[in-house]
Parts: sequence; C-alpha cells; structure tokens
Amino acid sequence: MKRPLLVALLLLVSPVRADGPAVVASIAPLHSLLSGVMADVSEPHLLVRGGASPHTYTLRPSDMRALEKVVALFWIGEGLENFLMRPLASLRAQTPVVAAAHIEGVRLLPAREGGSWEGGDGHTDHGAGEHRHGDEHGSDPHLWLDPRNAAAIVATMADILAEVDPANAPRYRANARELAQRLAELEAELHGRLAPVRDRPYLVFHDAYRYFETRFQLSPAGAVTIGPETRPGAARLTAIRERLRQTNARCVFAEPQFRSSAVQVVVEGTGARIGVLDPVGADLKPGDALYFDLLRRLADSLVDCLGD
Repeated sequence: MKRPLLVALLLLVSPVRADGPAVVASIAPLHSLLSGVMADVSEPHLLVRGGASPHTYTLRPSDMRALEKVVALFWIGEGLENFLMRPLASLRAQTPVVAAAHIEGVRLLPAREGGSWEGGDGHTDHGAGEHRHGDEHGSDPHLWLDPRNAAAIVATMADILAEVDPANAPRYRANARELAQRLAELEAELHGRLAPVRDRPYLVFHDAYRYFETRFQLSPAGAVTIGPETRPGAARLTAIRERLRQTNARCVFAEPQFRSSAVQVVVEGTGARIGVLDPVGADLKPGDALYFDLLRRLADSLVDCLGD
C-alpha cells in the first residue's frame, strides 16, 4: 500500500493530535527511527544534537523540561549515554525507559580490545593497558548501525507507544511495518553498494562501526584511539602506523566530532588517504530520514575512499 493512501486511512482511525505524547530519544539515529514510528502524530524530543558526543553530553534546560513531561524514553544504554544515569533515576516510576541494548531481537557484539584487528571477524591484538570501548558487560554500544537491530528497535517503539498512547496505536504499528520494509530494502541496497570494497582494509578513528562492518562483511584493520575522548600516545600511534603498513590499508577514517591531528600523524608519509566516517549523523538534519541518510553516507564514504 502506498504511503499517502496508508496515511489517509489512518486519519480515519485516529486524528492527528497537536498535543501528542511527550517522547524522548537520546541520540539522533534513535530519534530518527522514533520519528518514523511517530509520523503524523507528533515529533519526539532529541537530547544529543549536532556535533555533540553522547559520551560527554550535558543536558540543557530544554532537555530537563522535556524529561519532566516525558511519557516514554528511548536510549542505547549505560554503555553510551552515561549523562542520563542520574536524570533517569528521577523519572516517574511508571515511565517506560527503554534501552535499545536490552530489546529482544537486538544482536549485541562484544567490544574489541586493542588497536589492531585481524580482518572483519573481530579478532584483536591485545596491547598492554588497553581497554574495551563498551558497556560493563563488554558489549559494543553502537548497535544502531546494523539495520536489523534498527528493525527490532522500531518494533519495540511501536509496542511501547501503543501502550502509552492507545488512541494512535494503529498509526504507530502501520508506520513500524513500513519502516521495517524500508530497512530491509536499505540493507539490500548497501550490500550491493559495498561489495566492491568488502575486502579492502582500512583503519578508523575509534571503534564505532563494528555492527556496520559485520553486517556488510567489511575488513577493518584497527582503530587509532581506544575511545573518542582518549588522546593516543606516541607508542600507540607508532603501532597504528605499523599496522597501516602491514595491511597496506588504503584509508584512515577520521570523525567530524573530534580533532583529526592523530589521523594526520598516522597517515603521514604512508600514501594512505584520509576519509571521514560519522556514526551518529552529526551534521544531518534530525528527523525520520536521518537514519537512512546516515547509513548511506557511511557506505558512500567507504566506497569513495577505498575505491579505485
């Protein structure tokens, strides 16, 4: 069924409300999926905006006001948005707080250790003093970068919203079904887009892309830093430069949210290119299109830098 006809039918079931439910999402990719589920009802509130990092975010007054009225909140979990731990404790006991990392059907991957990895299978070289960039269970928190995880998240969002806003339950469920179809089509599209560079090694600024790399069978070789807020020392930069030479990696990817000076040091004199990967869509417009634009742009950046 075409979307305009679907929306017209849903309007007969439940009218669009100007005062829709107050729902909050922590980061832009989750907000995008939530916006798709809530399409034609109301717009959810996004906490971490623009180039801010979810690892170090500080709530604004508008965020605090949104949390005072919230009827449901969606976040990744304690492995990513540590800034939410205290505010969540002050929410009303009956408010659904949904961690994507705990949603049934979401596949979690272990966080990698060290800065050098063998192929895309997640095997790691363990360096002295290295730590995982993950939650207390050792899981990588960047789970939204697998479109199948996104589909599981969307289904749960529709279920939770149907509970807190039953008048619009048919709309939420119809939107979720449409999103699931679009996500499946996106996965197929990106498999084809990335196939030509699947076996070409590269390095990233920090280990944020394992779900994307695993789903699309890519060949990451290592990360410049163990965490986005950790400045790599001289020994690590030397080891990463050696890794770059060993693998003959074509590209080292920086991130727009963080200074790229360490990446410049790594590639100097090697002939490797510098690309940019962004796991959260820092400069993309928030909304239901952001998630799809984010994954397509990741694929484009990889193909542009790794291609011939």
